[in-house]
Amino acid sequence: MAFPMREYWALTKPRVVALIVFTAFVGMFLAVPGLPPLRESVFGFLGIWLAASSAAAINHLIDQRIDRVMARTQHRPLATGALKPAQVLAFAVFLGALSMTMLISMVNPITAALTFASLIGYAIVYTAWLKRATPQNIVIGGIAGAAPPLLGWAAVTGMRNEWDWAHALLLVLIIFVWTPPHFWALAIFRRDDYARALVPMLPVTHGVQYTRWQILLYTVLLVIVTVLPYAVKMSGAFYLGGALVLGAVFLWYAWRLLDPPDDFFAMRTFNYSIVYLMALFAFLLLDHWLMPLLAPVPAFELQPAG
Repeated sequence: MAFPMREYWALTKPRVVALIVFTAFVGMFLAVPGLPPLRESVFGFLGIWLAASSAAAINHLIDQRIDRVMARTQHRPLATGALKPAQVLAFAVFLGALSMTMLISMVNPITAALTFASLIGYAIVYTAWLKRATPQNIVIGGIAGAAPPLLGWAAVTGMRNEWDWAHALLLVLIIFVWTPPHFWALAIFRRDDYARALVPMLPVTHGVQYTRWQILLYTVLLVIVTVLPYAVKMSGAFYLGGALVLGAVFLWYAWRLLDPPDDFFAMRTFNYSIVYLMALFAFLLLDHWLMPLLAPVPAFELQPAG
């Protein structure tokens, strides 16, 4: 029997994890003035990716009952029977153990500890408890999902001073505030699925219109929070301009969602939120690392020595 590579790859939720590791990657570059140290950045990136993949596999394992009754997730390997729970558990443990070994031996212990805490926060605290316990599940559980920039920052700095923590946690705050409008837009579109699966998502417990207003309020807060890197001189005008344009479009989506043109508009809002976060972190990276390289040399530096 052939090794079911496609099914194991699906367990890692590659598209979701790609966004996670991209924000960790940006965190690495923002943490230092030039290029981050090669060993710590490479093995830090791989370790964070493996831990996120392990958490995704555990999510499949815990949510297998829910996945079987939701149209969005009925194709997943456990829901279809392509893999057995024991196989998924072994795969998740292997990825998690490899991640921790790599981070401890090749990066630093604090990155390993923070990554492990994030893995447990998402895979166990959110998936096994919060998701079924409260309509604020995605808000509280979003702390774990927002951690990757902190993990990337820790990988290349070891979090040696308070400025490392302050700047890294600012990036965490951006993703934390972004998560509710991002996920609630999807929850509006899939609310019948969540109701059938008995998951108390906000549109199910409080109604669609209430959720739409919450999306708008969080989006306003998000735009404010994304100005903070410029306000504390962590980023410059190039980032600020990009953040304001991206935020204005997100606000338009959130406002239009109050009276959407069709039922699919919530999904378009969800899709834009993914583009928004990727572009926002790309602007952070460009502003921090590439823009100084492209800046013109001051005139006095071009004059020959007298």
